[in-house]
Amino acid sequence: MADIKKVVLAYSGGLDTSVIVRWLQDTYQCEVVTFTADIGQGEEVEPARAKAQALGVKEIYIDDLREEFVRDYVFPMFRANTIYEGEYLLGTSIARPLISKRMIEIANETGADAISHGATGKGNDQVRFELGAYALKPGVRVIAPWREWDLNSREKLMQYCEERDIPVDFSKSKKKSPYSMDANLLHISYEGGILEDPYAEAEESMWRWSVSPEAAPDKPTYLELTYRGGDIVAIDGEDMSPATVLAQLNKVGGENGIGRLDIVENRYVGMKSRGCYETPGGTIMLRAHRAIESITLDREVAHLKDSLMPKYAELIYNGYWWSPERKMLQTMIDDSQAVVNGVVRVKLYKGNVIVVGRKSDDSLFDASIATFEDDAGAYNQKDAEGFIKLNALRMRIAANKGRGVL
Repeated sequence: MADIKKVVLAYSGGLDTSVIVRWLQDTYQCEVVTFTADIGQGEEVEPARAKAQALGVKEIYIDDLREEFVRDYVFPMFRANTIYEGEYLLGTSIARPLISKRMIEIANETGADAISHGATGKGNDQVRFELGAYALKPGVRVIAPWREWDLNSREKLMQYCEERDIPVDFSKSKKKSPYSMDANLLHISYEGGILEDPYAEAEESMWRWSVSPEAAPDKPTYLELTYRGGDIVAIDGEDMSPATVLAQLNKVGGENGIGRLDIVENRYVGMKSRGCYETPGGTIMLRAHRAIESITLDREVAHLKDSLMPKYAELIYNGYWWSPERKMLQTMIDDSQAVVNGVVRVKLYKGNVIVVGRKSDDSLFDASIATFEDDAGAYNQKDAEGFIKLNALRMRIAANKGRGVL
């Protein structure tokens, strides 16, 4: 353990990571550098500085990464219409590669030889953090306290704090949420508590970002979303930065009861886990992006993207953002988005995102061909006869050989 001189810790300032600071100092006799990322979790991050200083930390990093998070991670993911196992919009997963990247940058800047995180040995985040770290700095050491120590309960953590005079904002009398939560600009997640029973309905008081669909306004809200290169660049004609776009969609979507999800997912480490998620802005973005692609993408390009999306989603969920295969898929996806420009009009109403219009200068929709009225010869319907017969040829041959289904 003596060969560990300096460790960069992903630090929130909460109970777990405050204990980890002192545990690293005591166990490894090393210097600790704390890194706190603002990725839109909705809580003040600056108080982490005073907490780290009280623990004797001399090098403290607090970074506002909101724009980078949405621009370089969330938006590229949504260009692929990414969902995991048909439902999950990957709000936690997509934040981990950015945090890993910044931790490695700080390690390089400070001369640290190890990084540390507060992810447990049961979850996906340990995999995501560490795969990212090894991809970016192959020789880095990783310290995962939850896989080493015996402080496996809140009571033991509190006792550790009391014995070592660790200043934390928790007390036995202070009310604490029964859920394990993770938040960023894309979503907020809830696990644990009554959610460990997959048949128990989540309490209404649990949800923080959205009203229930029943309590949403009786009048719908309309939005016009302007796309350029597959990304939203303006809402209702007002240009916005990536982080501002997502924050605004979260606000409006939450007000209309949009984005709640209750799923049982398959973790990479092998177990099933029940979680609830609020992703108002992402839910709107997914629906609207598919709408603008529906008129701008070639059919086979769109279908190929859809066929590859589950693999792309699995790579992100499992922590392979920095892998060569994810980068290869991203290159293909991004190339397809050059023509994904235009405006999508959506109606938000009581938990629903309803596409009511789409337009683009790059549209492949040709009304003169698709019309039910007189098309003035734009489409020769007789051509369909040969098209159908040629596509049926192999089945006709098989049926003549007695391989028919009747």
